[in-house]
Amino acid sequence: MTDREFHKVGFIGLGVMGVPMAANLIRSGYALTVYDLDPDRAAPLLELGAVWADDAASVARVSEAVITMVPDSPDLLGAAQGPSGLLAGSHEGMTWVDMSTISPVTARDVAALAGERGVAALDAPVSGGQKGAIEGTLSIMVGGPSAVFERCLPLLGCMGKTIVHIGEEPGSGQVTKACNQMVVGITIGAVAEALVAGAKAGVDPAKIREALLGGFAQSRILEIHGQRMLDHEFDPGFRTRLHVKDLAIATSMARAYGASTPLSALTLELMNALSAADEGDSDHSALLRVYERLADVTIGSLA
Repeated sequence: MTDREFHKVGFIGLGVMGVPMAANLIRSGYALTVYDLDPDRAAPLLELGAVWADDAASVARVSEAVITMVPDSPDLLGAAQGPSGLLAGSHEGMTWVDMSTISPVTARDVAALAGERGVAALDAPVSGGQKGAIEGTLSIMVGGPSAVFERCLPLLGCMGKTIVHIGEEPGSGQVTKACNQMVVGITIGAVAEALVAGAKAGVDPAKIREALLGGFAQSRILEIHGQRMLDHEFDPGFRTRLHVKDLAIATSMARAYGASTPLSALTLELMNALSAADEGDSDHSALLRVYERLADVTIGSLA
């Protein structure tokens, strides 16, 4: 395997995650062609040397590998299908890496559609939020043929630090991401619940967090999102409405296979309540606000 299996790379979907991920590819020396439904989002990438394409098909025509990073399954199907879709511009030998978080069923469907056109496909959802996207330290969970994974490893290495090939079966990366979102969502809820309960009991939640960080309850979520909660800083690294979507995928998947996920289902409803309060574009750590309303208390550092 050469260090540069690909040179001309396409990137479709320039949101909070997509822009920094694409920027890291440019800085790593890839020639990048980009597209998004909102052309203004491409501005910082064009300044770095990316080339704009007018639609997804045009991206595919000039690319050896195409990365998609869109919000949900319908968005991916919209980007892939139709006369201006990715598949319309695809060519035999092209590789398609979808890094969106979507339904495992959709991941399997698009892999089959890609295969009909001679396109190799991987599903490679990520975890790590905007911070990880900017720093190139994302965790990437990859499903699909191992030979394709090996070819894409240098490309993925520009965006992530922990890159795991989950399995040969298309969609296995998405199954793993669903499990990730269960753990993340439930843990955010646990941190919010603990800090609010402690504050309601009259104890400084900043001191609670400090103590817990030194014990068995320590976690990245307690460290990063716990501080966000104390500061009430909820600008999105990852939007609540997207976590609602992800937990809906996870609980639906679990039901389909006969697994019970009561904690995930509860967290989904709590996050849905936050979205219903017109706070779906806040960071998912804003789940704290639901607990604050339930307890009739607002937390914050008293130090």
